[in-house]
This record gives sequence, C-alpha cells and structure tokens, in this order.
Amino acid sequence: MAGQGRPLQIGIMLPDTEREMAGGSARWADLLAMARTAEGCGFDSLWVSDHLIFRFEGKEPQGVWECWSLLSALAASTSRVELGPLVSATSFRNPALLAKIAATVDEIAGGRLVLGLGAGWHEPEYAAFGYPFDRRVSRFEEALEIVRGLLRDGHVDFAGDYYTVRDCELRPRSPRPGGPPIMIGSTSPRMLDLCARHADLWNGWGKNDPAAIPPVREVVDAACRAVGREPASLARTVSVLVDLPGAAGRPREQPPFLTGSAAELAETFRGFAREGISHVQVVLDPNSVAGIERLAPVLELLDRG
Repeated sequence: MAGQGRPLQIGIMLPDTEREMAGGSARWADLLAMARTAEGCGFDSLWVSDHLIFRFEGKEPQGVWECWSLLSALAASTSRVELGPLVSATSFRNPALLAKIAATVDEIAGGRLVLGLGAGWHEPEYAAFGYPFDRRVSRFEEALEIVRGLLRDGHVDFAGDYYTVRDCELRPRSPRPGGPPIMIGSTSPRMLDLCARHADLWNGWGKNDPAAIPPVREVVDAACRAVGREPASLARTVSVLVDLPGAAGRPREQPPFLTGSAAELAETFRGFAREGISHVQVVLDPNSVAGIERLAPVLELLDRG
C-alpha cells in the first residue's frame, strides 16, 4: 500500500500479449502470480491492454488475451489494488454492454475499477475481427455518451449515427453511485475535447521523461479551459516504459526507455509528481514476477518522501 510520503500512485501493466513476459508468453497462472506479487509489494494498480491481435509488417503476429475476462479474474483475485484497461476500445463492444461489463467488474472488485476508454488505433485487428475502422472518433463520441450516461445516471435513451439504445437501464448499478472514474488518453483535438468534457482522468502513453510533460500539460489545460472546466479537476496519468537489468527487448516499442538505479527511478517518478502527474502505469522489461520485485525498492524510497 502507498506510504504516507508517496507523491503519486505507481501501477504495473501486465504482459497480456504474446512474447511480452521477459520474452515469453504469459498464461493466466503467470499473470495471477504477477498480480499478487505487485499487490504484496505495495504497488497501487494493475492494468491490461484491450487488443485482439497485433500484426506489423516484417514481424511475427502477437495475440492478446481478452481484456475484460482478465479484469474480471483480477478483480476476484486481488483485494486492494485499483485495476483497469489501458485502454478499452469502445469499437470492440456494444457500448451499452460495455457499461454493463464495467459495472459488473467494478462490483467484483469492490469499487476498484478505473475505466480507461479509447477509440482504437491498430487497423489490422479491426480487419481480422470484422470491426469497422472508419470514423473512429465519431463512433467513440457516441459510445462515450452511452457508457457514461449508463454508469453515471443508470439510464440512457439515445439514437445516433452508429449506436441506438432505447430506454436502456443499467441494473444493478455499480457499487459506486456515479460508477467508476473514466480515463481517456489522447492528445488529438477532438479526443481532448471529449476528455475535458466527460473524463475524470487523462492518460499519456510512453511519456518516459518528466521534461515531456509541461508542453502536453499546457495542451490538456487549454482543452479544459475551452469547455469551461477548471484544469486541476482533471487528474493526469502517464504510462512509462522502464527497462531493468535482464530486459529481453520489446517486440513493438522503440527506445529510448527509462532506466537507472532504484534511487534514480524514484527521483524520476518524483519529477512526474512535480509536473502534476498523479498516477504512473509502469510497463516493465522484464515484465515478470522478478521484474516487479526488482522495481519494488523504488516504492520504499518514494514512501520515505
């Protein structure tokens, strides 16, 4: 659990994708062991991606375990950490059903879900699984209205260009009256506008240096002011890719990655906190039980203040 001096929350992104567990592919037993290790070491959250398959030219395809099945199992297998998708593509599921899934997982977790939402981006998986790839932000906007309305108010009646729900009720409700907090990650103008209007948290992917935060923060702040929102009311989170000794190489991501001793990493995380970041999702390499244990001393240093 976070100590009194910890300046921000630190979470772990689990290796739900083939060849991302220290070069190997995680089974459920591996993910469960990592989740329990992370919770026992005092990390604040657990995250999984929402993808179906990765296909990049010149590389072997990578399959991915289904996001919400994992989150449901993790919710039942842990007791303290927050958990969520980083992030769930609204285009993969009917949005009213997605709201029901999220409310159910939040119930299983006892109110620990953070609902990360996005429009999706990897076109090959859309083609492979039969989902439309066009007008993703427009589709996302309609899906967000339905998901948010059901989780916040319990009822939606909506007819759009892509989705229609009539007299739809969310019963039973999430254990929290307003549902889980919603997190949206993007810096594109339309997505930022939706984030500023409707989200509780913003997320930036692969921000490995606190020096990268100020210009992005200014853009997010401006989006909030444009819709009449106090910028400080939108919490800021970033994902950080960290390479530890024994790193096996990342199949998809390109360097540079964050490296250093426990003391150096702790100081970098303090730097994120000084820039207004309240939560960091760490994507480790090696992403394994051993990797989590190697990172744990950073928490001890942060907790000392």
